[in-house]
Amino acid sequence: MFIGPPGSGKTMLASRIPTVLPPLEFDEALEVTKIYSVAGLLNGESLKVWRPFRSPHHTISHPGLVGGGAYPRPGEVSLAHRGVLFLDELPEFKKHVLEVLRQPLEDGQVTISRAAMSLTYPADVMLVAAMNPCPCGYLGDNKHACACSAHQVGQYRSRISGPLLDRIDLHVEVPAVAYQDLRQSGKGADSASMRSRILAARVVQARRYAGLPVRTNADLSGKLLDEHCAPGAQGQEFLGRAVNSLGLSARAYTRILRIARTIADLEGAEHIGVPQLAEAVNYRTMDRNSL
Repeated sequence: MFIGPPGSGKTMLASRIPTVLPPLEFDEALEVTKIYSVAGLLNGESLKVWRPFRSPHHTISHPGLVGGGAYPRPGEVSLAHRGVLFLDELPEFKKHVLEVLRQPLEDGQVTISRAAMSLTYPADVMLVAAMNPCPCGYLGDNKHACACSAHQVGQYRSRISGPLLDRIDLHVEVPAVAYQDLRQSGKGADSASMRSRILAARVVQARRYAGLPVRTNADLSGKLLDEHCAPGAQGQEFLGRAVNSLGLSARAYTRILRIARTIADLEGAEHIGVPQLAEAVNYRTMDRNSL
């Protein structure tokens, strides 16, 4: 979840995410190709080789997002399988439409039932969302005065339910970019260097989970989570304090461990320590109810 004022670059950042993701493996490419074939969207391609990036408008309907119709077709969440589903201006989506995402985000698939048939489409996506911090967009901005009351801010944020927000691992603040920063170029990391780090972390995970029914840290649960994401005594103490003070759910606890494991992989660290756990907890901005 990218949270920031208008024009801060949230949409640009989201659109760049596919450029740093690993290429589709052959079996993944087949899965994506089958979905697009069923939807009639192959457009002459024999094989989809790029990770999908889907960005539906906030007026989309329930069937448009998760699939449906008299003859059920894949929705946007399935068309983004193995890729990115970007929801810009997240609070502007109809609340009941957003709620249907909860099951696909948890299970990686969506089932559409009709009287004559029941179809299951894959929906293993990276959900990326963007929102303003308040209705006017300038809460916390040093250059613009916020015109929203506390009640308006509360109503705006309440459009995103707690259960859906709980399924979003990273809440990232995107501040407005100062003029002098716009004029500078070449100071940050480029997509190629980011992608090389991500590919190296994926290689580490492939070796770690060889022969296991998981591919990445995001797939870990149960005993495998305990085995591969167990922090040391100091980490357990820190995480216990964080969970109790922030009132985090069991799902948030699990996701913090997965993110901490990924941070450690990106850093080349073998074990999860307090620094990785602290960074993972700090990504739960909305859980702290402050921006």
